[in-house]
Amino acid sequence: WAVITDELVVSCVNAHIDYAGLANVWVMEHATGAQTTAGMLAPFGRGIGLPAQVCTGVQSVTHKALQLRIEETADATRLVATAPKGKGALAGAIHFDLRVAKPTGHESLNVLIPWSDRTFQFTSKQNPRPVTGTVQVGDREWAVGPEHDAWGVQDLGRGIWPYSNRWNWAAASGHAADGRTVGLQFGGKWTVGTGATENALCIDGRLTKISDELEWSYDWADPMAPWRVRTPGSDQVDATLTPTFDRYDVTDLKVLRMEVHQCFGTWAGRVVGDDGVPVEFDGVRGFAEEARNKW
Repeated sequence: WAVITDELVVSCVNAHIDYAGLANVWVMEHATGAQTTAGMLAPFGRGIGLPAQVCTGVQSVTHKALQLRIEETADATRLVATAPKGKGALAGAIHFDLRVAKPTGHESLNVLIPWSDRTFQFTSKQNPRPVTGTVQVGDREWAVGPEHDAWGVQDLGRGIWPYSNRWNWAAASGHAADGRTVGLQFGGKWTVGTGATENALCIDGRLTKISDELEWSYDWADPMAPWRVRTPGSDQVDATLTPTFDRYDVTDLKVLRMEVHQCFGTWAGRVVGDDGVPVEFDGVRGFAEEARNKW
């Protein structure tokens, strides 16, 4: 999960990848770029449980470094985390209690990407969902709610990945120039050649599926330069991210390697939903990333 406001980005991860399990929380302040993180890594996924059916029930992690609870109810997803000590420039214990609403009739993107008879990935991408609650780091506290343009985005996956893979992912949530809510969900690289994509728009809660692969323009060597995403051959999507923060991470264990540039900032551009009405927007907060993995 990621929650993005005009002041903060808050994320939490709960994952089980067979030979390891991990849980993590991260908080970043836009104005300063200061951040903090806490997490745990469990061999063979001990202590990490996932529900048999996605987007249901309760996921909880209890560890000396982090307690994390993700609870699904009929009208919201509740994200609660406590970490006695974070690592980073934002000093002190981490605590947040956030409610990500499920607006009535709100639609999400759910696709199955088939690579082969034995490798596949199901993913559920959900945005823009309004968020309320509080975030605390040390002696600082932030209110999260409509007054801070707070939105949640979920990235949920189940599958069997090929060993070597790359992907693009981008998401954004906010208000268009005419006041409508707009959500961007773009993916790339990992779906090429499969006949399926994870591209969609969510306008006032209604999903417009984009079955074409999108054209991404950016520079891996200069990730703070603008990222542009377009539909080739049409004007359905033309959106540009202006980054303000690069969350770069690399883990290199030779056999296992993960490297990612995840750039946060604001999106501007124009999209067209299934109703054919153009939606123009500027200053909508979100991110874009490229990940390169061997796992």
